[in-house]
Amino acid sequence: MAAIGFSLAASQSYAQEDVTAYAIEAPFADVAGDLSDAIVNRGYVVDYHGFVGEMLKRTAGDVGASKPLYKNAELFQFCSAVVSRSAMEADIRNIAYCPYVLFAYETEEKPGSVMVGFRRLPDGDGRDQVNSLLDEIAREAAGH
Repeated sequence: MAAIGFSLAASQSYAQEDVTAYAIEAPFADVAGDLSDAIVNRGYVVDYHGFVGEMLKRTAGDVGASKPLYKNAELFQFCSAVVSRSAMEADIRNIAYCPYVLFAYETEEKPGSVMVGFRRLPDGDGRDQVNSLLDEIAREAAGH
């Protein structure tokens, strides 16, 4: 499997400045499974598995959408007692970042090219460990 990684550039819109994503050419189901396994194999529990792509397809007519976005899009939510406690001991307000979410998607325009990533937390105050964990999981699922 050929894999290509990148972090979204700061020149893009603000909403994307904090998103880290890696590309991999592989079947979506395999990548989503690898992402789930990368979480679970570290001893974490996936608290929520969201099927965002299916929801958007199902509700497209209800909201007047005419443009298909994702062929597949899923997110995985989990928490880590150890990492979360460390982050919250550094700054009690870090509760705002828990639980953690990773995503995988492929667009209608580029089927077979799957993006795996997460929203990066602001640097410092215990959040660097969270970012490292999320990056490690995303890279593993994307074959980096």
